[in-house]
Amino acid sequence: MRLLLLLVSLLLCPLIVFGQGDSVARTVAIEQVAVAGVRPMKELGVQRTELDSALLRENISSSLADALTGGSTLFIKSHGRATLSTASFRGTAPSHTQVTWNRMRVNSPMLGQVDFSTIPSYFIDEATIYHGASSVGVTGGGLGGAIALETRAPAEEGVGLRYVQGVGSFTTFDEYARVTYAGRRWSSSTRLLCSTSENDFRYRNYNTKAFDVDADGRIVGSSYPLQRNRNGAFRDLHAMQEFYASTHAGDRFSIAAWYMDSHRGLALLSADRNTDRQKKNTQDERTLRAVASWERLYGGLKAAARGGYSFTDLRYVMQADPDGGGTMIAMTDARSRLHTLFAQAEVEHTIGEKWLLTAEATIHQHRVHSGDLSVVDQTTGLRADTLYRQARFELSAFAAARWRPVERLGVAANIRWELYGRSASAPIPALFVDWLLSRRGEVTLKASAARNYRFPTLNDLYFRPGGNKNLRPEKGWTWDAGAECTLRGPGRSLHASVTAFRSHIDDWILWVGSPKTGIYTPVNLRRVESYGAETKFAASASAGRDWRLALEGHYAWTRSINRGDKFSPADESVGRQLVYIPEHSAALNARLSWRRWTLAYKWTFYSERYTMTSNDLGVLGRVKPYFMSDLSLEKSLVFRRADLSLKGCIYNLLNEEYESVLSRPMPRLHASIFIGITPKFQRR
Repeated sequence: MRLLLLLVSLLLCPLIVFGQGDSVARTVAIEQVAVAGVRPMKELGVQRTELDSALLRENISSSLADALTGGSTLFIKSHGRATLSTASFRGTAPSHTQVTWNRMRVNSPMLGQVDFSTIPSYFIDEATIYHGASSVGVTGGGLGGAIALETRAPAEEGVGLRYVQGVGSFTTFDEYARVTYAGRRWSSSTRLLCSTSENDFRYRNYNTKAFDVDADGRIVGSSYPLQRNRNGAFRDLHAMQEFYASTHAGDRFSIAAWYMDSHRGLALLSADRNTDRQKKNTQDERTLRAVASWERLYGGLKAAARGGYSFTDLRYVMQADPDGGGTMIAMTDARSRLHTLFAQAEVEHTIGEKWLLTAEATIHQHRVHSGDLSVVDQTTGLRADTLYRQARFELSAFAAARWRPVERLGVAANIRWELYGRSASAPIPALFVDWLLSRRGEVTLKASAARNYRFPTLNDLYFRPGGNKNLRPEKGWTWDAGAECTLRGPGRSLHASVTAFRSHIDDWILWVGSPKTGIYTPVNLRRVESYGAETKFAASASAGRDWRLALEGHYAWTRSINRGDKFSPADESVGRQLVYIPEHSAALNARLSWRRWTLAYKWTFYSERYTMTSNDLGVLGRVKPYFMSDLSLEKSLVFRRADLSLKGCIYNLLNEEYESVLSRPMPRLHASIFIGITPKFQRR
């Protein structure tokens, strides 16, 4: 069916081109206009990164993990295509990165982290990354930072339709459709996305050897065999419905509902000697998220209220054929159901041009039912009770005062207080300062400091077996300081920033295996010190009326060191870099446009990552550094009745052999093509 749709689209191209001459394009030159403004009060001292819309709309097969890799200094730890992808922020753990969607926190209450591979970038209209102390203004628990995701009402009035079909290597098909309507008082948006793939790419397995023997059985040579990715097929379905409305009185209402149905095979490790007929891992997930909101402006007072609900049904099954008889037996059958209710009230009050006061209260009520249904009690032979059922109430109260005494100086003080179940945090303060050093070049100095807490997850406390109810919350201090500047000229611009940061996290939670029972249990073991620097730039230039070049770059140097005490005589982790934290990471995006052609190049780099706490440099002790290059070429065609876009993408352009996680090979050179059609509806 997908191939048929693609062929139909290609056959329609000549018919549409035939009518291209009926459209008329005109370019009118106007005089240069200078635009100047004052930094919004909400941004005083805040260190943040907004993902470029071009990265979010790179192609329909991209997830938010792909956009974050190329558009930020975060390290995305990916287990492969369409598998777990988590974010490490300034040398912290994935659970230290808090994520919100339309202001509702979407971190799993069980695991504390977010799988960014399950978030299509085409379903996000705005993505803002808040670094370090700046996350306190978004939500609590972001010891590394926070990511705020938003959806927006359609920008263009009338009826809109866009359909994109993609076909790629490894029998990959992607389909995306969006239908919009925008009127004077209300608007609607419907998005659908379906992605399927056999994901059976070939790779060279360096974890095994094939030996060549002569007629006498003597070994005469060896080689590393080429193998196919096993058990990696996936199917993801996403649907999102949004409504927006406003009244004559100034009230604004919105509701967004997002449903995901995912079936994924978890590929076997390259070191696994089983075949896909002997072992199979699958993960099925159904998730519904919905948020409704109301806003109104009363002079200098803005009031808002939001409510939401989230439900996840997650099942992980590992099947094996232990005796080789052809019958697969469920060795693990882990099932989890999570319910979350969300409510938030917010008030902002502006006093003149110098003060902005904010107060906010947020509630999350979680209910979790989780366990492994395959565990058998060895003494009774009956199914063991590993299920845990827990509910937890979370309250977060926030207040902020932002003050601009003079035009060049801005000061902000935030305070947050959080309640988790029966435990409460001490007050969480944050202080921000920025100073406009020079109007020429808009040179601004920034500094911030904050205290923060992260409470244990429900798995940390209640997982059976292994949960630890005596865990203490992780707590830490973070500081950063930096400078940014902006230069503008006729047809060109440059924005650059550099930031130095440092943080200390006490009572770091780590799961440790018992040498006697083999059961892993979380304990408060580490004191982690993280420090480094981040820099980024964005530049653009135009030549004449047709040429435009845009560049965006990011670089981070990160040291994340365990400063805790040894938990055993054999512990060699003290004074070492944390596992899977690259010391150097960088990304560069280049986009060259000429008339209706666009050539884009994306480059990323990660230095080596240690896989052992001792930082052993042996074969299994590290993941090698790698460079990654992607290239795409797009042509836009404008016709009287429809716009058409043709795009070809080449991934891993230099055919790099690499891994993001040990023994998880990634695909080498591969490609995709995309065809997009946007009909034009005439207004009467």
